[in-house]
Amino acid sequence: MVASVTICANPAVFFAANRGGGLFTETVNQRAGSYLAYAASRLGLSPTALTLGNLAVAFVAAAAAVTGIPLLALVLWQLAYSLDCADGQLARVTGRTSPAGARVDVLCDVAVQISLVTAVSIAASAPPWLSAAFAGTWLVNLLTSVLASSPGAASLMPSTSLPVRLLKLVRDYGAMVLALGLVLAFAPQWTAGAMAVFTVTNGGFLLASIAQTAAAASAPER
Repeated sequence: MVASVTICANPAVFFAANRGGGLFTETVNQRAGSYLAYAASRLGLSPTALTLGNLAVAFVAAAAAVTGIPLLALVLWQLAYSLDCADGQLARVTGRTSPAGARVDVLCDVAVQISLVTAVSIAASAPPWLSAAFAGTWLVNLLTSVLASSPGAASLMPSTSLPVRLLKLVRDYGAMVLALGLVLAFAPQWTAGAMAVFTVTNGGFLLASIAQTAAAASAPER
């Protein structure tokens, strides 16, 4: 059955298996991921191969950002994230999900995020305090992504209306990486400022999430 699905599936089937995300992620990265997942299925690649591909491409992107090739970094960061979207689609459509696969996905995501924040901090020649704050709050995105799959997960703004989805672009990973890449490529003098904006945004989201979760935990059980 799995082999039949793998052979007959088309990109639309893989896209239907995506886990969503922000407006930009779902429109661009999940869509690109469906084509990558389809190609991987035709080549007989495993979901973990795409996960490791995401890691490798992200490392090259970070190196490009540090060595003064920001346009390449911009493109490769988007490709890396699309591969990250593709591995889950491939796993679900082909029935190759596993606890080990999920763990390696999270571990590679951590490594990717470390490489990204390090590269951006070096490229910006940012002061140590800003680099530390940027790195710490940037990882809030990864943490909340992992927590979103846990029981009782809740969104600060559960509405799926277009205005709310547009507002959420400030925390859409695909859009965030695009914005950072564009700044590095076309306005590098603003990179430290962009880091500060992301630090305040992600830090504010963290505090709001703590407040919401604490209130829910303190509420009397019904």
